[in-house]
Amino acid sequence: MATSRDQSETVSTGPSQNPQTSADGLVGTGFPILARADFSDTTFLLDIHHPMMARAARPGQFVIVMVDDHGERIPLTIADFDVERGTVTLVVQAVGKSSREMQARCRVGETLLGMVGPMGMPSEISDARKVICVGGGLGVAPIYPQARAFKQAGAHVIGVVGFRSANLVFWEEKFRDVCDEFVICTDDGSAGIRGLVTDGVEAKIAEHGDIDEVVAIGPPVMMQACAEATRPHGIKTMVSLNPIMVDGTGMCGGCRVRVAGRVKFACVDGPDFDGHAVDFDDLMTRLKRYRPQEQEAMERWSESCRRLDMEPAGTAGQEAI
Repeated sequence: MATSRDQSETVSTGPSQNPQTSADGLVGTGFPILARADFSDTTFLLDIHHPMMARAARPGQFVIVMVDDHGERIPLTIADFDVERGTVTLVVQAVGKSSREMQARCRVGETLLGMVGPMGMPSEISDARKVICVGGGLGVAPIYPQARAFKQAGAHVIGVVGFRSANLVFWEEKFRDVCDEFVICTDDGSAGIRGLVTDGVEAKIAEHGDIDEVVAIGPPVMMQACAEATRPHGIKTMVSLNPIMVDGTGMCGGCRVRVAGRVKFACVDGPDFDGHAVDFDDLMTRLKRYRPQEQEAMERWSESCRRLDMEPAGTAGQEAI
């Protein structure tokens, strides 16, 4: 198995692997970042000191963070939590203006201005005897707490995770510690089996024949494919939806999703829903709704970064009032 990137090129690799902590403890106001790991050019991990939230967090829940008082409210699913260390772990993919700003600014010793949560309904850890936990791309991180919780509940846990290639694989050992069986799928076959996570799911369904439940987290098209793979077998399938969220309390209505023909709010009714009842076509259409505004914000931020890079030393920020 290829060595995952986070084992050789990062400051730390997560809460269970001796992360680097800030020497000063609390720095300024806000919530201190105790550790960071970069899994790829766009994906990074943050360990944040928040003992109260660590005690309250449950698998499946999310938080809303703000980098500073001018920042956007960003919903992020909790990837891990450690009560003893008082930390909450987030894994972020830098794809837009705000997440790229987090990538550039969030370092060990810095702080997040705001962190609200845990929000959403905790995942139901059923009495399933045999369960498949599926994570694709960034969804690999938040599926981990669910796999761990099912294992603690006595289930036989099968982990199936998917990446584009071996150099993007992370948390392999963490998953092997909580899974009875573990399958890595890569698009190019450079790690595990060549194929999509649905190939792994279908292979395990055929191998066992007594799967009680499948839990899938990842891109909507991946979760939809998992739901369709399990539908013919009548296997309960739960998915975690992360549509556009604003306030996170259900008041704005921005996170509307259609489940079994009824409107639900992912931030308060979810984020977990029956994958066989979710209207994925509607979800994916809603996710595209603000693409022009997102692109405009990204262009403005990139241009401001270029201007700062071009300014002579000592002149940055000295604009005329």
